Amino acid sequence: PSLFTLMPPLTFIRSSSSSAAHSSRPLGRPLRSLRVLAVASPHNLNLGGPHASAKNSPKGTSVASSSSSSRRDTNVAPARVAITSTATSHNKPLQATTTTNETTTTTTATTEAATTTSETTAETPSTSTSSSAASGVVAVDDVLAPVSDDMVQLDMSVRNIVGQRHPMLMAAADQIFGAGGKKLRPAVVFLVSRATMQLHGTSEMNAKHRKLAEIIEMIHTASLVHDDVLDECDLRRGAATVNQKYGTRLAVLAGDFLFAQSSWFLANLDNLEVIKLISRVIADFADGEIAQASSLFDTSITVEQYVDKSFYKTASLIAASCRSAAALSDVSDEVKEACYEYGRALGIAFQIVDDVLDFTQSTETLGKPRGQDLASGNLTAPAIFALQRDAEADGQLLDIIDSEFVEEDSLERALGYVEEFGGLDAARKLAEEYAQKARDSLSVLPDSASKESLNLLVDYVLCRVY
Repeated sequence: PSLFTLMPPLTFIRSSSSSAAHSSRPLGRPLRSLRVLAVASPHNLNLGGPHASAKNSPKGTSVASSSSSSRRDTNVAPARVAITSTATSHNKPLQATTTTNETTTTTTATTEAATTTSETTAETPSTSTSSSAASGVVAVDDVLAPVSDDMVQLDMSVRNIVGQRHPMLMAAADQIFGAGGKKLRPAVVFLVSRATMQLHGTSEMNAKHRKLAEIIEMIHTASLVHDDVLDECDLRRGAATVNQKYGTRLAVLAGDFLFAQSSWFLANLDNLEVIKLISRVIADFADGEIAQASSLFDTSITVEQYVDKSFYKTASLIAASCRSAAALSDVSDEVKEACYEYGRALGIAFQIVDDVLDFTQSTETLGKPRGQDLASGNLTAPAIFALQRDAEADGQLLDIIDSEFVEEDSLERALGYVEEFGGLDAARKLAEEYAQKARDSLSVLPDSASKESLNLLVDYVLCRVY
C-alpha cells in the first residue's frame, strides 16, 4: 500500500526512503521503517549535534542518594529485574533475572490544571528507590515513581488527541497507545524536566514540558504503526497490531495523523532550539533508512559505524528529547549538553542491549525468531566483534554471512560462532561503557528523586542483558 496518502511533508520524506529500502533488500524480512544504518561520519549540529558530548560535564559517577523522602505513589504493579551483583557498583557488570508481573493500571481523571499547579517544594531523593537498589531489585514502577501521575495524564491526552480530531480513529486508539509499552521515552522527558527544574528550586514542570512528552510519544508511536504496516506484522508486544485488527488503510492514516499532529504541536512550542532538535530526528529517520538498505550483509562495517547506526536508530530521539526538556527548563548550555549526552549514551546502551538479546533470548521471549537481525543482514555489535576474532581464525563466520545463509543450518552455526568468538561479551562491555557515560552526565544535576530515577533507568536498561 502507498504510504503517501494524506501524508504531511516530513512523512513523505520518510516513506520515500522506506520504499527505496525495500527495493534493494536482498533477503530476509522487510526492513523496519525508521530504522537506521549510517555508515558515514555523522553530521554535527550547532545545538549539540548527534554525537556531541557534554563538553563541560564532570566525569564523576553519580550515585543515587538515600535521603529520606516519599516519592509519588504509583498503582502499576512492578515488572521487576533482580540484579545479583551490587546495584550501586556501577563499574561492575550487572547480572539479572527478570520476572514479569501482570500490570494493572487504574486510570483516574486528572485535569491539566490540577496537575500543573505550581509547587515551590523541591524533590528530595527517596528511600523507596534506595532500598530497592540495596535489595538488588530494579522495578519499572520504581523508575517511574516521580512521574507516575504525569504518565497517567499523558496516556489520557494522547488517546484523546486521536479520538477528538478524528472519531474514525478512536476505535484504534487503545490499540495504538495501549499495547503494553512502558512509554519510557516520554517518561525520560518528564524525569529530565523535573530534574532540571530543581535548578530553579522546584520540581514542577510547565505546560510545554508536558506537550513535549506527548510529541515524543506520538513520533515514536507513529513510527511503530508504520513499521508494522511495512513489515506486515500481526503482533506487537503480544497484542494484535493496528493494521492486523483494523486494516492497512486505517493504520497508515493513524500513523500519518500522529506525525502531522506532532509536527503541529512542535511548531506551537514556539522554541526554535527544540523545533530544530526534534525536526532533525525526523530527518535522521529517513536518511538512515536508505543507508541501511545499501549496507546489508556488509561484513566490513566497523564498531564506530555501528554506534552511528545505533544513534540514529534509537538514541537520536532520546537525546533530542532530553536536551529539549532541559531547554524548556531554561537552564545553562552546560546542563543542556549534559542532558543530551545522557540521552545519547542511554539510547546507544539500550540499542546494544536489544541487539545482544536478539542472539541470546528465545523466540518465545523475543516475539520473533532468534537471530533475525543477523539473518536479514543487519550486522550488530555481537556479530561485528565476533567477525574481528573470526578474521584471526579461519573466517568461517565471514563465509557464512557472505553466503547470506543459503544453507539450512547456517544461521544456527553463525549464532554459535558469535558466542564462541566472544561477540556477546564484547557487546555487553560496550553497553556498560555507554551506561557509565550516561551516569556521568547526570553529575551536573542536583540530587532529587527524578535524578535518582534517571540513574536507576540506566541500571534497568543494562541489567536486561545479563
